Amino acid sequence: MIKTAELSRSDSRLWESDFDSEHIEIMGKTIVEKIFSAHSNKDAKAGDVVVANIDFCFGQDGTSMLVIDAFRNLGAKKVFDKAKFRMVIDHNSPSPSIGVSEVHKKMRNFAKEHDLKVFDIGCGVCHQVIPEAGLVLPGDLVVGADSHTCTYGALGVFSTGMGSTDVAVALATGKNWFKVPETIKIILKGKAEKGVYSKDAILYVIGKLGADYATYKAVEFSGEYIKSLSMDSRFTIANMAIEMGAKAGLMEPDEKTYNWLKMHRVKGNPSTSLRAGGLRVKGDKDAVYSKILEFDMSKITPQIAKPHTVDNVTPINKLRKTKIDQAFLGTCTNGRLEDLMIAYSILKNRKINENVKMIIAPASKDIFQKAMEKGAISEFVKSGACVVAPGCGPCVGTHNGVLSSGEVCISTANRNFKGRMGNPDAFIYLGSPATVAVSALEGKITDPRKYIK
Repeated sequence: MIKTAELSRSDSRLWESDFDSEHIEIMGKTIVEKIFSAHSNKDAKAGDVVVANIDFCFGQDGTSMLVIDAFRNLGAKKVFDKAKFRMVIDHNSPSPSIGVSEVHKKMRNFAKEHDLKVFDIGCGVCHQVIPEAGLVLPGDLVVGADSHTCTYGALGVFSTGMGSTDVAVALATGKNWFKVPETIKIILKGKAEKGVYSKDAILYVIGKLGADYATYKAVEFSGEYIKSLSMDSRFTIANMAIEMGAKAGLMEPDEKTYNWLKMHRVKGNPSTSLRAGGLRVKGDKDAVYSKILEFDMSKITPQIAKPHTVDNVTPINKLRKTKIDQAFLGTCTNGRLEDLMIAYSILKNRKINENVKMIIAPASKDIFQKAMEKGAISEFVKSGACVVAPGCGPCVGTHNGVLSSGEVCISTANRNFKGRMGNPDAFIYLGSPATVAVSALEGKITDPRKYIK
């Protein structure tokens, strides 16, 4: 039997140990059910509708204007907790137009009005800078006005994307209502071969299950393969949970998680001082899952998602003659330091194909700086790549690398929908950072294993 601490409404956290509580007794629960029980002060189970306390919420520059308008329309006078909300300027950073500049000004003015902090241009992508800044912890309940908010599940957070109005409600009240989702457990076992990365793993799973397999359900990723991954690689998998329809994609925190959190704590922030001890969240052995699925990662090869859906996945050997016009390395999926260093190891002392434009966008300023210190940025430039400001870059399709009609791009992004990179008559293929780098060298989609020693 696992018991939780007595929970305050302002700081609901789920702890590991033997606390006394006369309020909640949790038994036979998934991670998701435990988090919602802790945040609603109820014995919450899948299917229940609860009103839950929010630990953190945010908006980006594509959604924050709507959040601000909805917040004001609610008649709200102040945010529920200014330390638990951020706005991030990342989708159009720096601004490409007068209209976007007006949006950015509105965000900055709202921040000044309510004494809020903003991650401004050049800081990076919301789903990198928020966890990097120590703003979310295992066991937290997080909502964001962006569909890839599920990324933080790699830290054991229930994080989900919401519409701007729902985020405004959370911003005004510190609460929102939820239907507790059922959980699908996906066990990834085996050891992947050289040249096969976490991006290949999640593309493979999505290709097998389909884009709507986990609609309004949570996915809990586990198994020896997950345990073997770095935190950067785990973020990649959690980030793409939404691409199989999931409301959230979580992983049970382990020592790698707690070590990563210790490295990213914020001095002087009392909510992050708990990291040294490490918050523990885990599902019970007798938890009930709607499905339990297993996949053997030792048997997969590099994978590619073909236009125009993420679940249109095929092994790379079926696309070896596909010519490309552009290669893009970055985004909230694969713009982290590990991803840049994989590309660096391939591009070093080599030249990008003369018929290919390669664009690289680090996911944050911190990653950009570390990549510079390691010599990666210099080598990218020498190889012929264009390195742009930390942020979403070409992914969103409003600036920085909009494709022309008929062009083909190989990208590390999470989506390849028609028009995603700004042109509905272009074609986007998705792959790992290694696949993108070697394809840029050869001018066609290429198996990275020939370059991996």
